[in-house]
Amino acid sequence: MSAGIAPVERFASSPQLRRRQRLSEVSRWVFLVTTLAALGVLVFLGIDVMRVGSDRLGLDFLTSYPSRRAADAGLRSSILGSAWILGMTLLFTVPISVGTAVWIEEFAPRNRFMDFVKLNLANLAGVPSIIFGVLGLVVFSRLLGLGPSLLTGALTLFLMIMPMTVIAAQEAIRQVPSGLREGALALGLTDWQTTWYQVLPYAAPGILTGVILGVSRAAGETAALIMIGAFAFIAFDNTSVFDSFTTLPIQIYNWTVRPQPAFQEIAASGIIVLMGIVLAFNILAAILRERFRR
Repeated sequence: MSAGIAPVERFASSPQLRRRQRLSEVSRWVFLVTTLAALGVLVFLGIDVMRVGSDRLGLDFLTSYPSRRAADAGLRSSILGSAWILGMTLLFTVPISVGTAVWIEEFAPRNRFMDFVKLNLANLAGVPSIIFGVLGLVVFSRLLGLGPSLLTGALTLFLMIMPMTVIAAQEAIRQVPSGLREGALALGLTDWQTTWYQVLPYAAPGILTGVILGVSRAAGETAALIMIGAFAFIAFDNTSVFDSFTTLPIQIYNWTVRPQPAFQEIAASGIIVLMGIVLAFNILAAILRERFRR
């Protein structure tokens, strides 16, 4: 007994273990400091934006069209354009991304081809958004002849967020206990009935979280939409999926590149509105996740 304990005691008092413990303690403090530094920068930027842009916030700013005069400029067309784009992107994302994840995890064969598909999905999730913008320009805008329309923008953003939403849905489906599937099959349900009535309801919180966070990323996208030809100045309401459009990030970008201080101020006001929308999406994801868990 003592012979077996002795090596453990020697290792516990060894210099190697003490070195690992010191390294672990240093690493913990380094990670804490870097996290606090990042949060401090975000807080500073948020306070600065609020200080500069809070004066212009109001109903007139939200309901006015863009103008060449900063005092008259507003976000009406960009808010409507963002609503169109995000609504259509969500319409494409939910059935296709969730359906893809369900097929891969529940029905697809386990072979090298599916391993190749999963690997490429993971790689696509890290591709820069400008690449998807080039793809949208070539395929949707030019090859299909859709031009710089709302439909082109929605399809481009859908392709951009599809990999991450598929991966999120896959992870949520993997968390479903295998006993749940086996019990449903033992009671006589088919594979599809088991997936629809047992697997998807259990995985719904994770799936919804992934979809909403993906749409949140799309809400702040600029590079891909500029690449397909989205306009920076739109002074009308969108009424068709084939209309030209602008979005909040593009309108903010247009104001920030102007040298006049007045446009810098309304750009800060637009940033506040955009941050509020993205924050609302994240809060909605948390609420839905908690609701489905209950």
